[in-house]
Amino acid sequence: MKTVGIPFLLLLLLTSFGCQSKNKSEKKELAQEEQSEAPTKETFTAAELQQYETAYFASGCFWCVEAIFESVKGVKEVYSGYAGGTEKNPTYEQVSYGRTTHAEAVEVYYDPKVISFTQLVQVFFGSHDPTTLNRQGPDRGAQYRSIAFYKNEEQMKIITGYMAKLQEEHVYDRPIVTEVKKFDTFYMAEDYHQDYERNHPNNSYIRNVSIPRLNRFKVNFQSYLKEEAH
Repeated sequence: MKTVGIPFLLLLLLTSFGCQSKNKSEKKELAQEEQSEAPTKETFTAAELQQYETAYFASGCFWCVEAIFESVKGVKEVYSGYAGGTEKNPTYEQVSYGRTTHAEAVEVYYDPKVISFTQLVQVFFGSHDPTTLNRQGPDRGAQYRSIAFYKNEEQMKIITGYMAKLQEEHVYDRPIVTEVKKFDTFYMAEDYHQDYERNHPNNSYIRNVSIPRLNRFKVNFQSYLKEEAH
């Protein structure tokens, strides 16, 4: 797959992030009510995943971020979790109420022969608004901040270079506030958060926020999608 430039329709994404949602307490209660109904996420052995590379991103509620990256060709699996902070073994209750320095994040397993890290960075920036500080749509707080994690100097240059290009081409009318951070540790979220959007399509937050966000991404990045995601 060739690396492409900034998608021309990226600007369209910025007009639709102001969806209404339930507040954090109500959203947390919904998740807890449904956790007993959640099917077990497919698991892979370390040997099965060893052939894939990993990338880490945070861009708002991980329910939707996970679904977005799972729709991208070359991506084997995505896990929801927590990263970017210092506390060990954080829980959803701690993170969702802003009691840690972590953000809701995703761990992406991808095949670099099919999709590059550069393209994953494009997916990241093209699927959320990186100009809103400590906020993504209706979700507010540092736990929903925008973070692009890098594991080496090459990845850092890819992220910062792409951010500079977005700024130079005036894709946004406000400064990008995405945090570019060296990856340290990813803590897996509780089982009931995995594949949450897929398992709970009738959840009010999923219907009103996550699915519209995923659909906007699909419209603008059709060439990046798996066949079954079209």
